[in-house]
Amino acid sequence: MAYLDPAKGAQRSGKRAAAVANAAALTSTVASGSNPTKAEYDALRTDVEALRTKLNAALAAMRTAGVIAS
Repeated sequence: MAYLDPAKGAQRSGKRAAAVANAAALTSTVASGSNPTKAEYDALRTDVEALRTKLNAALAAMRTAGVIAS
């Protein structure tokens, strides 16, 4: 178990991942009818893309800091 290895722990000691800003507030709203409109779909897609970008940035920062494997 790598997390129990003192040498690996010493390598990570004091290392911090780069800061990643919080995800922005949602721009999409709840669909008004049973089927979402194109505008509602596009807003939701924009939110998902933004969240995906934030997640990838957080993962990259953790890899760079050695918190998770590449």
